[in-house]
Amino acid sequence: MPLVNTKEMFKKAYEGGYAIGAFNVNNMEIVQGIIQACKELNSPVILQVSGSARKYAHHKYLYHMITAAEEETGLPIALHLDHGSSFELCKDCIDGGFTSVMIDGSHLSFEENIEVTKKVVEYAHSRNVTVEGELGQLSGIEDEVSVEQENASYTDPKQVQEFVTRSGVDSLAIAIGTSHGAFKFKPGQKPQLRFDILQEVMELLPGFPIVLHGASSVMPEYVSTINQYGGQMADAIGIPEDMLRKAAGMAVCKINVDSDLRLAMTAGIRKHLALNPTHFDPRQYLADGRECISAVVKYKIENVLGCADKA
Repeated sequence: MPLVNTKEMFKKAYEGGYAIGAFNVNNMEIVQGIIQACKELNSPVILQVSGSARKYAHHKYLYHMITAAEEETGLPIALHLDHGSSFELCKDCIDGGFTSVMIDGSHLSFEENIEVTKKVVEYAHSRNVTVEGELGQLSGIEDEVSVEQENASYTDPKQVQEFVTRSGVDSLAIAIGTSHGAFKFKPGQKPQLRFDILQEVMELLPGFPIVLHGASSVMPEYVSTINQYGGQMADAIGIPEDMLRKAAGMAVCKINVDSDLRLAMTAGIRKHLALNPTHFDPRQYLADGRECISAVVKYKIENVLGCADKA
């Protein structure tokens, strides 16, 4: 099948009480590692590209790697723009074959956010592309996103119905306590998701798909490996997996994972080079990084997302 948008994926996920993994991709090995896991578990998947990843790897390289993954597996795969910063960027991705885009107007006023989101929606829907919007701001740093903790804000449930109705958006990213990056919280700070906000949003928007950004759990085995082989990740704290599983059983149909992939690949490469100091063939150490990526994705699908055998 060709690349798909997220409409049918999210409908099935909402009704089935599970979430689809949205994994950020930057190069071939990351794409291959994700797809290897999804193929083994017969899972649908969203491969998402940030603006900076698009600059790094180039739009056409990423697009053709992802279409190759679809051709090789036949899985339902959506190609999604993560944190689109402008209408122009979203348009460029839509014109270039992306099947889903996010327009992030969360830093704007409520009215300005609706205005830019609606503009993207009108362009995208005429081309069978789905659109994700965002209300509320997550703290943390990741690619283009950089928000200090004191400037973060929870989503106001009272605004969601008006935002969705006026903008026409297909899914909505909300801020309920997740955070971008690996260093999500200060030492000693306990992560806590605001399920009361999620519940109120569910009641206001029955059947509507919700998205969680900044949802990496920062898997301790990879943090430990990085530290063992020269890294300094001791203070990395992620989102507890039981909270993510609970969210996936509610209205959350898409859970973003990026930092966990970066940590896993870095751990695999660091360990390989430490144990094999004479190796200089990228195929050797990148293969170990790729296997770590695949292991993370399999774990997420089976233990957090619940989307195995849902392709």
